[in-house]
Amino acid sequence: MNNNIVFFWAFVVALGGFLFGFDTAVISGAEQHIQQYWHLTEVQHGFTVSIALIGTVFGALGGSTPSDKLGRRATLLLVALIYLVSAIGTAMATNWYFFLVCRFIGGLGVGASSVTAPVYISEVSPASYRGRMVALFQFNVVFGILISYLSNYFIGGYGGENSWRLMLGIQAIPAALFLVLLRWVPESPRWLLLRGKKEAAAIKTLQIINPAGYEEDINTIRQSRHQSIGAPKERLFARKYRTPVLLAVLFAVFNQVSGINAIIYYAPRIFEMSGLGTASSLLSTVGLGIVNFIFTLTAIRFIDRIGRRQLMLIGTIGLIATLGLTAISFYTHTGGIAVISYLLIYIAFFAFSQGAVIWVFISEIFPNAVRAKGQTLGSFTHWIMAAIIAFTFPWLASHIGGGHIFAFFCGMMVLQLLFVWRLMPETKGQTLEEIEMTMVVH
Repeated sequence: MNNNIVFFWAFVVALGGFLFGFDTAVISGAEQHIQQYWHLTEVQHGFTVSIALIGTVFGALGGSTPSDKLGRRATLLLVALIYLVSAIGTAMATNWYFFLVCRFIGGLGVGASSVTAPVYISEVSPASYRGRMVALFQFNVVFGILISYLSNYFIGGYGGENSWRLMLGIQAIPAALFLVLLRWVPESPRWLLLRGKKEAAAIKTLQIINPAGYEEDINTIRQSRHQSIGAPKERLFARKYRTPVLLAVLFAVFNQVSGINAIIYYAPRIFEMSGLGTASSLLSTVGLGIVNFIFTLTAIRFIDRIGRRQLMLIGTIGLIATLGLTAISFYTHTGGIAVISYLLIYIAFFAFSQGAVIWVFISEIFPNAVRAKGQTLGSFTHWIMAAIIAFTFPWLASHIGGGHIFAFFCGMMVLQLLFVWRLMPETKGQTLEEIEMTMVVH
């Protein structure tokens, strides 16, 4: 493999993850200003925060259509343009309904990128490097979260009732950079060969990816294409795909009922609930972003060494412990420092396990014929759960308190531990076609 070239492609595509993370977390610093600006009720406020996630659900649900029909690269160009329009629109909005539309559009970009970017990276990565290459997407997600927290902290420090506009609008800069850099990224060679398009370009790309074994890769992909020609269009929910479908849905559900997006979206509010002041709460979110970044980077180093399943076992045990201790702190009114400490450790375990593994694992377990559809299913499930949690969190925080919320998240992680132990297979070191043989019921 020409490491530098393939890494560049993967890194550029993973910038979609940076925008994904920035867009997801930037609202945490702006949400209380937005509530005051438009005098929103709790229900309106929950809807305002979650509207981007609702867009993400639709973006994820429809993400496989342009990815399969137009190509991975063309879809990513569309995603970059969506991010750019959303950032500018939300920063300039003076009408609440227009703001909602722009945030919804941004959510469409997040959903589509969560489908297309991991699929693209998995299709251009050799088996021995695929875990860490796809994990670049999650690395950029958490990097985007960290930069948004830092940006919110510095912009918020200058005060002013309209600081939230700059918080949201500054995303236009990385969106424009993403749009420009995609010019040097080729189309996925697997997509080209499976569609019978530009085979010379596809072969040239595969030669760069795998100089020693590209001919075998071409034969395997062509064989997969010949098997699909004349056959009925593959249905994702066919009986033979029940194993990857079940794994993707359960993995995505557990990812969200860990409470991660509630913490990312409402971190300042959670810290204020535990007794911290506003400035300390914003600074504490920066700490969460730094820990998330460091441990995602650590996970990338280990994901191809010790495997996806082992990371999940280690991480889940840590999540159970930290969520349980956070719940106890709220029940006993221990104070903000204890909650911050437990959630910093929680983020470390999450980043080392679920955060790094989810997009890698879901992008691997589906066969070539339904990979984009499978990624869509996983992303759709992930984001609809995230939207539900983001929408209900303000009401739940006001009516049942932090103790019950974090106790629920802890209980869900006990169930996840059973899922990983009993059902989750290991996929490290296998080609996508080898994984297909073990996942499909013939």
